[in-house]
Formats: sequence, C-alpha cells, structure tokens
Amino acid sequence: MQAQSLPFGAGLNWIRDGWKLFRMQPITFLSWGMFLSLILKMASVIPPIGPVLFVVFLPAINLMTMSACKNEASGNRMQIGMWLEPLKVKGVMGRMIKMGILYFAICIIVGALSLLPFIDALSQAVDVAIDSKEIMPLLVAIRGPLIVFASLYVIIASLFWYAPTLSGWYTISVTQALFFSGIACWRNKGAFFVYGLLWLGIFFGIDLFTGLMISAGISEAIAITLQMPLNIIGVSVLYCSFYPNYMSVFKSND
Repeated sequence: MQAQSLPFGAGLNWIRDGWKLFRMQPITFLSWGMFLSLILKMASVIPPIGPVLFVVFLPAINLMTMSACKNEASGNRMQIGMWLEPLKVKGVMGRMIKMGILYFAICIIVGALSLLPFIDALSQAVDVAIDSKEIMPLLVAIRGPLIVFASLYVIIASLFWYAPTLSGWYTISVTQALFFSGIACWRNKGAFFVYGLLWLGIFFGIDLFTGLMISAGISEAIAITLQMPLNIIGVSVLYCSFYPNYMSVFKSND
C-alpha cells in the first residue's frame, strides 16, 4: 500500500478541503461533533471506566467519521442507519476494538515511562505543594514528564492516524495498518507540521476572541456561550479534514 509524499502546503489543503466537505452537509457534521462531545462529557463523569471505554472505541469512532465523510463526498447523504454500517462488515469491529485496546495500553506504558525519570522531583513537589498550599511547584515539576510524553506521543499518533481507516476499509491486520500509517505520516511529516500549527492557531484564535469579548465588557458566561458553537464548528471541520488528508496520501489506492 503506497503512501504519497506531499509538500508542506498539503497541510493547508487538508483544512481547506475539510471546510468544503463540511459545507456540503453542515448539519450532519455539526450533529456528529455535538454527539461526540456529549459522549466524551458523559464518559468523563464516570471514571475510570468511562474514559477507558471512550479511548478503546476511538478507532471505531474514527472509522465511522471517515466513512461518513466518504459518503458525503460521493454525494450520498448520511442517514441515521448508515453510521454503523462500516462496523457491521465481518471482522471490522473486532479489529477496531483490538486497536483501541492496544492504543490505550501503549499510552499507559508511555505515560508511566515518561514519569519514571521524574519520580523524585514530583514527590518533592507534591510535599512542597502540600506544605505551602500552592499548586505552582507541582505545575513546574510536571512540565518535564509532559514534554517527554508529548514527544513520544507524536510517534504513537503517527502509528494510529490512518490505521483505523486502513484496517476498516481493507482486509489488512492491525499490525499492517499501524505500519502503513507510520510510514505515511513520516513521509508527510512536513505537511503534518503545517496542519498541526494551523489547527493550533485556529483554536487559539477562538480562545483569543473569547478573551477579547470579556475584555470588552461582555460577561464571561455570555462569552463562553458564544464560544461553544465556534468550538463545535472547529471540531466538526477538523473531523472533516481527516478525509481529504487520507485521500491525498493514499489516493492511488482508492
């Protein structure tokens, strides 16, 4: 399965094409974005089972999103019964669950390894924070583990970025899907760098807009209420951009 190597500018094209796809059926993608936000919120209030289940089902959610985008791009309007269709194919759901469990396990292991070199410093920071009743020492101490984890997570994300789609749309194993995904992301690391920076800028801009509204005298509650639809639109377009991302990299296979 050959992955294309694209220029830096492809990162911008993915977002632009994601916006075009979103505009084809905004209500569908907005509803999906709100539904996923609701599921995430519900999962967060029943720890630890809720967050674990959400992470395990992430590959299945990814595949459902990609399949919906594919249908919309082909001119087939999504109906409620169509969302689960990609998971009904024989063997697909099992591979998605296996991939989700593997993803969760790897994140836990990498998280633990990221903490190990900083255990003593974190313990001391906790003691200082308890004695002084200030959180700042702990926040300073935790920066190291977070930086290490974030650096290692880039590798994890590259392995799982295309894997659900590859394993769901083609009869390939989880291991093969992870391998092809990792290679594809490496070949397009420049485009992904631009893609990530642009999305950081977009969501930072939304937060900045909220801050400006508060500074202008608008109440915080109203400003946050106005921010919510912008966040949902942003997340929905982000989901839509996954499809042109995949299609441009693996276009020779579709």
